Amino acid sequence: MKTRIAISLIALATLAGCKQAGTPAASKDDGSKPVASINGEVITRDTFEFAAKNLAGRPSSELTPEQRTELLDSLVSATAVAQQAAKDGLDKKGESGAQLMLSRLQVLQQAAGENFLKDKKATDAELKAEYDTQVSQMPKYQYKAHHILVKTEDEAKAVIERIKKGEKFEAVAKAVSLDGSKQNGGDLGDFFNAQSMVAPFANAVMALKKGEMTQAPVQTQYGYHVIRLDDTRDNTPPPFDAVKDRVDQVVKSKKFKAYSDGLVKAAKIEKF
Repeated sequence: MKTRIAISLIALATLAGCKQAGTPAASKDDGSKPVASINGEVITRDTFEFAAKNLAGRPSSELTPEQRTELLDSLVSATAVAQQAAKDGLDKKGESGAQLMLSRLQVLQQAAGENFLKDKKATDAELKAEYDTQVSQMPKYQYKAHHILVKTEDEAKAVIERIKKGEKFEAVAKAVSLDGSKQNGGDLGDFFNAQSMVAPFANAVMALKKGEMTQAPVQTQYGYHVIRLDDTRDNTPPPFDAVKDRVDQVVKSKKFKAYSDGLVKAAKIEKF
């Protein structure tokens, strides 16, 4: 049964195959008007249109009569199978119940967000204030570095001694490093934010001065590192206009978070 439904829904993708010129469009009925009924369960026009756009890739008005019939038949078939699955209690067995609940929560949460935010467009002042907040939280500097990665602390100590005695950092990296950067002598590439690295590595980099090498091995979950800081530069924030849309999303997210937090605070909640 599960395979049959999957095949039916996958087949809907073929509905977008070709559009015949001069095909009459589907009638523009009220969205709640039924287009089919299966054992008393209604498939509405809105559901049919949603299926057309998301499964066939276009509005039903752009489908041929044959394609609309195929789409509706697939929805009818899937509904009949789902009804039987519910009668058999499959909507409450195994992971099915949890999947249905999570799907419902996700859909309703998204709908609630859109409904809440539809008349709460962020002002330029709000966007600029959020941009300034984000900029103030940015790291001040970016770093450029080389590193050598080995398995043990003793190996890392030996690497440090070899470099102190005059061997080139890049040559030692090519000889012993386990990291993919060994081919480039341990060069980590372009400038990076320290926060993009694991904490011990980031802290070691930020503690170095330009040209300095760590004097003790730096341990991370990857092994032991020997790091050399090559250069630093100011971390210049992007222009406001270049990230305005992203800032708008942050503002919207914060507004909805405050709204949802309020609902949680007002709710009677028990955790077991």
